[in-house]
Amino acid sequence: MIPVPRRRIAGPPSLALLLVALVGLVAPPAAAAATYPYQDPTLPVPNRVADLLSRMTLDEKIGQMTQAERGSVTAADLTTYRLGSILSGGGSAPSPNNATSWADMYDAFQRGALATPLAIPMIYGMDAVHGHNNVVGATIFPHNIGLGATRDPALVQQIGQAVAEEVSGTGVDWDFAPCLCVARNDRWGRTYESFGETPDIPSDLTTVITGLQGPSLGGPTSVLATAKHYLGDGGTTGGDDQGNTELSEAELRAIHLPPFQAAVQRGVGSVMISYSSWNGVKMHGHQYLISTVLKGELGFSGFVVSDWNGIDQIDGSPGFTAAEVAAAVNAGIDMVMVPTAWKTFISTLRAEVQNGHIPLSRIDDANRRILTKKFELGLFERPFTDRSWTPTVGSAAHRALARQAVRQSQVLLKNAGGVLPLARDNNKIFVAGKNADNIGNQSGGWTISWQGSSGNITPGTTILQGIRAAVGPGTTVTYNQRGTGIDGSYRAAIAVVGETPYAEGQGDRTGSMSLDRDDLRTISTLRKVGVPVIVVLVSGRPLDIAAELPGWDALLASWLPGTEGAGVADVLFGVTAPTGTLPMTWMNSVSQQPINAGDGQVPLFPQGYGLTY
Repeated sequence: MIPVPRRRIAGPPSLALLLVALVGLVAPPAAAAATYPYQDPTLPVPNRVADLLSRMTLDEKIGQMTQAERGSVTAADLTTYRLGSILSGGGSAPSPNNATSWADMYDAFQRGALATPLAIPMIYGMDAVHGHNNVVGATIFPHNIGLGATRDPALVQQIGQAVAEEVSGTGVDWDFAPCLCVARNDRWGRTYESFGETPDIPSDLTTVITGLQGPSLGGPTSVLATAKHYLGDGGTTGGDDQGNTELSEAELRAIHLPPFQAAVQRGVGSVMISYSSWNGVKMHGHQYLISTVLKGELGFSGFVVSDWNGIDQIDGSPGFTAAEVAAAVNAGIDMVMVPTAWKTFISTLRAEVQNGHIPLSRIDDANRRILTKKFELGLFERPFTDRSWTPTVGSAAHRALARQAVRQSQVLLKNAGGVLPLARDNNKIFVAGKNADNIGNQSGGWTISWQGSSGNITPGTTILQGIRAAVGPGTTVTYNQRGTGIDGSYRAAIAVVGETPYAEGQGDRTGSMSLDRDDLRTISTLRKVGVPVIVVLVSGRPLDIAAELPGWDALLASWLPGTEGAGVADVLFGVTAPTGTLPMTWMNSVSQQPINAGDGQVPLFPQGYGLTY
C-alpha cells in the first residue's frame, strides 16, 4: 500500500507531481481501489459503517474499543490485537521530542493498524489543552482560566484552529480538550483548566470545538475534540480532585451540564468521563448520566471515552475487574483508556460479551460511534500525517495569536495613582520575582510534562524578556530574582510572583493559598526603598492576597500565560489597555472557599471585575 497523506495538501499540485501522476506512479483514487463498500468514499458514512461492521469479528470490535498508551505498545501490537486507538499520556513523547519525530511515530503506528485484514486506521489521542503542549517548540497558549478572562468566543475559536494545525502537523487526530468543567472551589488543582466558575463562560467558549474540528470533520486540519470531564468534576466537596460532587440533580443540571449541552450542539466528536462521583456513585459506571442524559436527552452521537484507568475506580479497589468492565461498557462508555493493562482488558471484555453480561448490541453501538468518527475524519482515505502542516508547530503566526490571547487575558485588579501603564522611554525599572524569567513557571502544568516544571523547558518569551523588548533605548531594566540591588533611583518595581507548575492531584490545596515566603520577602525588599511596586501574579487560580494588597500599588492577574510573555509586557506598558475580567470570584480569605458569584459572601473582587486605563 502506498502511503497517502491523511490531510489534504493546500495549494496547487507541483508540475513534478502531475508528471508522476501521468506515468501512473501515484496510488489510484481510493474510490477506484475500493474492494468493499466501506472503502468507497462516495458512499454515505452510515452505509460505510454498516458494511464494515458486518465484516468485523468480535475480536476486531473489541480492539476498536481499546485504547493503549504509546509506551506499552508496538506497531505490531496494533496489527495483532486490532487496536482502535493509541494515546500519549502527559509527558509521553518520542525522542527527540519534536514535531517531525511525532509525525514519524504516528505514521509507524498507523502502518501497524493498516496491516490488519480490514485496514481500519487507528486514531491517536492526546491532551493538547493549551496548545500542543506535549511537544517541545509548540505554541503554548494561556490556560483556560486566562481565556475565560478574555470573554472572547471568536478568539478562542481561532486558538482552536491554530492548535488543530499544530496537532495535525504531528499526525495526531484527536485532542482531549476542551475541559468544560465549572470550577466551584479554587482549592482544586485543575481550577486553571476551567474557563469560569459559572456555566455561561465555558458554554460561550465551546467555540474552541469549532476551531479544533473545523466547520465539519474531514477538513485539512480537522482534529476530533473532546468535551471533558463529564460530569461535575469542578463541583467536588472541598475541591478534592476525583472526589464526590454532592448536589441535587437540579443543581447538577443547572451548574455543570450546560457547557456539555453547548458542546453537543456544536457537534463535539467525543466526551470523556470524569473520575469524580455524583452523590457517591462513580461517573465511570453511571448509566443514567451517560446513556440516558448525554446520549439520549442531549442527543450526543459521538463516542464516549473513559479517563486514564478510570474503569478501575468503579469499585474502589486497585485492579479492574470483570464487573467493572461490564459496568463501564453497559453504562455507555464506548472506548476504554487502559494505558498498560490493555491485553487484560481485551480478554476480560471478550469473556463478558461471551457470557452475556454485555450484550453484543452494546458492542456494535460502541463500534458504530467510533467508526463513524473515523470515517468522518477521513482517516480511511488519508491515514498518514500531512507534513505540509508540520512547519506550523510553533510558527510566528501562532505565537502572535498567543500573544494577543495573553494581552486579552490580563486582569488589572488594582492601579493606585495610575502607576500603570509604565512609560516605555526614559524610564528606570527594576524587575524581580521567581516567575519573571521562567518559561516553565509561566506556562504551568500540562506543559511538556504532565505536572509541568520550572525552567527553560520549551522555546518562548519570558515576561522579563517581554519587558526588555518593550522599552525604548533610553530605559534601564534591571533584574534580580530576589530584588537585591534595588534603590530609590528606580521609578517602579515589578514583582512577578505566584505559583509554580502543578496539575491534577498535586495541585490540590487543602491548607494555605497565600504567596510563599520567598515571594513575600521579594516584595518586601522592593517596598522598603519606597518606589511604586507592581505585582504581576502568575497563578492558576485566585490566591489569598487580601492582607498584602494594601502595600501594593498595582496588581495584574496574569494567570498562566504560556510561552508568549510579551503579551504581559504589552499591557504593563500600555501597548494595549487591559480588557480582561475575572472569570472567578476572588476570595477575601481562604476561609471563604468555596466562594462563587451569587452565594452571598463578600469577595475581595467579584466575578467580572477588571480595571482598564
